[in-house]
Amino acid sequence: MGKSLFIAEKPSVAQQFGAALGENLSRRDGYLEGEHMVITWCVGHLVTMSYPDVYDEKYKKWRLETLPFLPTEFKYEVISSSAKQYGIVTSLMKRDDVDTIYVCTDSGREGEYIYRLVEQMSGVTGKVRKRVWIDSQTEEEILRGVKEAKDLSEYDNLSDAAYLRAKEDYLMGINFSRLLSIRYGNSMANFLNEKYCVVSVGRVMTCVLGMIVRREREIRNFEKTPFYRVLAGVDVAGANLSMEWKAVVGSRYENSPLLYKENGFKEMASAVKLIEETLEMEPGSAVLDEERRIMGQAKGSIEKIEKKKEKKKPPLLYNLAELQNDCSKFFKISPDETLAVVQELYEKKLVTYPRTDARVLSTAVAKEIHKNIRGLLGIPGVRDYAQTILDQEMYKGLAKTRYVNDKQITDHYAIIPTGQGLSALKGLNSRAVYIYETIVRRFLAIFYPPAEYEKLNLTIKSGSEYFFASEKYLKEPGYLSLMEYSFRKKKTATADAKEAAAVDNGSEENEGEEYENLNINMAEVLAQIKKGDEVGIGSMQIKEGETSPPKRYNSGAMILAMENAGQLIEDEELRSQIKGSGIGTSATRAEILKKLVNNKYIALNKKTQIYTPTLQGEMIFDVVNASIPSLLNPELTASWEKGLTYVADGEITADEYMVKLENFIKQKTARVLANNNQYAMQGMYRAAAQYYKK
Repeated sequence: MGKSLFIAEKPSVAQQFGAALGENLSRRDGYLEGEHMVITWCVGHLVTMSYPDVYDEKYKKWRLETLPFLPTEFKYEVISSSAKQYGIVTSLMKRDDVDTIYVCTDSGREGEYIYRLVEQMSGVTGKVRKRVWIDSQTEEEILRGVKEAKDLSEYDNLSDAAYLRAKEDYLMGINFSRLLSIRYGNSMANFLNEKYCVVSVGRVMTCVLGMIVRREREIRNFEKTPFYRVLAGVDVAGANLSMEWKAVVGSRYENSPLLYKENGFKEMASAVKLIEETLEMEPGSAVLDEERRIMGQAKGSIEKIEKKKEKKKPPLLYNLAELQNDCSKFFKISPDETLAVVQELYEKKLVTYPRTDARVLSTAVAKEIHKNIRGLLGIPGVRDYAQTILDQEMYKGLAKTRYVNDKQITDHYAIIPTGQGLSALKGLNSRAVYIYETIVRRFLAIFYPPAEYEKLNLTIKSGSEYFFASEKYLKEPGYLSLMEYSFRKKKTATADAKEAAAVDNGSEENEGEEYENLNINMAEVLAQIKKGDEVGIGSMQIKEGETSPPKRYNSGAMILAMENAGQLIEDEELRSQIKGSGIGTSATRAEILKKLVNNKYIALNKKTQIYTPTLQGEMIFDVVNASIPSLLNPELTASWEKGLTYVADGEITADEYMVKLENFIKQKTARVLANNNQYAMQGMYRAAAQYYKK
């Protein structure tokens, strides 16, 4: 009986497989070998696509007449820096005593591609090939993956999608970068006083650049609009409540063109008129003090008293995008830094596979979840929570909750702690430990009950106008008790709902909002009154506000916007309902942003983690917008990614996808070749340049 060859993606992973498989292995040059097995590794990609000049020398010089470049067969070559390891891997694959190859590269599209390229270049045939698909690098999971390994052919559709993704990026990058560089490079270089200028274009990269430039221009073009709110100081059971006027049904101002929105006027004069009407003053007689307040006397009655209980469930588990978003807020680190840390946690067996889009668990994992929880008893900060979950068997019934859904899982389930590898924590830096803590607390939270709030609403009526006050109290913290992160300053106990909400997932407080009744216990006030009781209005005040421009993308928000096909959806619940592919994948989004920064098309403020375009980035945006505007369309870019998913799922063939891709490139190339607008671009360059210091 021959030996089995295990091919991992990295040396460290190969070591994990060696330890798990339990055979006495000796170290050789580039591999490990025992009596029944050999374990080797790639070092990331060993093979890459060849440059166009390998096909023909004529492609070495960038010329319009050689475009579009659409080879009928693609050429590949071994990466020179990895040639030694490639030779080792392929020689092992060809050994006569190796009869079975276990593919143990990362369980995803890119991991599949890494191995398939090696196999293609090596020309190896006649071997049994098995695919090991695992969600963590724990010994138990590795052994399960090897035992349940499927024939590699079952992943052929995934392989097709991987090849197509690479061909798509390659063809779009080469054709459109050359095309636009030849067409517009000189005009850009002249404007920037540079020797030359390359317009680097990418299927995903250019779309993301467009999102950042558009947002910057929205901010520049935004005009602030003032609006005026009206507050009333109302005596309710001896307490002076600040209540806000709103133009609801029955108000004289309902749907009035004078309104900015239901709780504010466009002009201060309209707000003054409302005050005069409410306080029964002569028109034009109101004199406001420095705080835009006026004392007076008016009567009102209690229209409505409402007490409602609200529950907030624990958030869904982390996928990579959600984790990158929180790490951007918590630690002010970029998406690629977060990915590097969580990859390290994965390789040290602490967490499950990080490059996942899923935020739920599988039914199979839910059945064994108590093992993950039990492993966390070794962490002092969460030991008591884990013990409570185990003692009270709070994990039972998990499969029937929203945190388990097999239909929402493609390659991998959500990122959760394995409960293993805790000894590795001592060797991690503080940031890695904190990120691990973030994952652990999010995981344990799903076993705890919802946070319970009590919401109190009071409505009074004076004449035909209505005034409102509300308050929200945290009654039972539920899962929020778990969200006291060790790396965040603890907040003092308060009944204010915004403070309570801030504990939830560590979210940041909404700055700028005003809470007029912080020192008044509304629950006590409401207990003393009933509908119809008379109240007195002793003062009224105008509060001026102004509309705010859209916010620039920070690194976390950018990742979420990419995941949701260009939409920055702030609400966590709503994000969970979005279906379909986004821009790029969880494995590539951080690298795309990093490439844009390295190309100097965008800038990242490391302190605030905010992205802004550079002048060159804006100029490239204008060039693309004037030539191939569809490259800037998030929905279209997401549709390409969706198409790759269809290939991976076997819903369309690779040939069908390739025809669509080649037609797209041909059409767009023809359009650019027909354009002759290089000099017209100068006005656009100047329009952008005024916002940059020379």
